[in-house]
Amino acid sequence: MTDDLYDRYQRAARAYKAHREACAQCTDTAPCPDGMRLYAPLERLQDAYLTALRRRTGR
Repeated sequence: MTDDLYDRYQRAARAYKAHREACAQCTDTAPCPDGMRLYAPLERLQDAYLTALRRRTGR
Protein backbone atom coordinates (compact mmCIF):
# COMPACT_ATOMS: atom_id res chain seq x y z
CA MET A 1 0.00 0.00 0.00
CA THR A 2 2.74 2.45 0.91
CA ASP A 3 4.42 2.15 -2.50
CA ASP A 4 1.20 2.94 -4.34
CA LEU A 5 0.55 5.79 -1.90
CA TYR A 6 4.07 7.09 -2.50
CA ASP A 7 3.56 7.00 -6.27
CA ARG A 8 0.29 8.92 -6.00
CA TYR A 9 1.91 11.41 -3.63
CA GLN A 10 4.79 11.99 -6.05
CA ARG A 11 2.47 12.38 -9.05
CA ALA A 12 0.47 14.98 -7.13
CA ALA A 13 3.67 16.78 -6.17
CA ARG A 14 4.86 16.86 -9.79
CA ALA A 15 1.48 18.14 -11.01
CA TYR A 16 1.44 20.91 -8.43
CA LYS A 17 5.06 21.86 -9.12
CA ALA A 18 4.45 22.02 -12.88
CA HIS A 19 1.44 24.24 -12.33
CA ARG A 20 3.33 26.54 -9.94
CA GLU A 21 6.17 26.96 -12.42
CA ALA A 22 3.76 27.96 -15.19
CA CYS A 23 1.23 30.02 -13.20
CA ALA A 24 1.80 33.73 -12.74
CA GLN A 25 -1.02 33.99 -10.17
CA CYS A 26 0.29 31.44 -7.66
CA THR A 27 2.51 32.64 -4.83
CA ASP A 28 4.33 30.77 -2.04
CA THR A 29 1.55 31.63 0.39
CA ALA A 30 -1.53 31.74 -1.84
CA PRO A 31 -2.07 29.39 -4.76
CA CYS A 32 -4.61 30.37 -7.39
CA PRO A 33 -7.91 28.39 -7.50
CA ASP A 34 -6.46 25.88 -9.99
CA GLY A 35 -3.32 25.58 -7.89
CA MET A 36 -5.39 24.98 -4.77
CA ARG A 37 -7.24 22.16 -6.53
CA LEU A 38 -3.84 20.56 -7.15
CA TYR A 39 -2.41 21.39 -3.72
CA ALA A 40 -5.28 19.96 -1.64
CA PRO A 41 -4.80 16.34 -2.78
CA LEU A 42 -1.01 16.75 -2.53
CA GLU A 43 -1.36 17.82 1.08
CA ARG A 44 -3.73 14.94 1.86
CA LEU A 45 -1.51 12.36 0.14
CA GLN A 46 1.62 13.69 1.84
CA ASP A 47 -0.02 13.41 5.26
CA ALA A 48 -1.25 9.89 4.49
CA TYR A 49 2.15 8.77 3.21
CA LEU A 50 4.05 10.17 6.18
CA THR A 51 1.57 8.59 8.60
CA ALA A 52 1.96 5.21 6.87
CA LEU A 53 5.74 5.58 6.94
CA ARG A 54 5.74 6.37 10.66
CA ARG A 55 3.57 3.33 11.34
CA ARG A 56 5.84 1.11 9.29
CA THR A 57 8.99 2.33 11.04
CA GLY A 58 7.36 2.44 14.48
CA ARG A 59 7.84 6.16 15.06
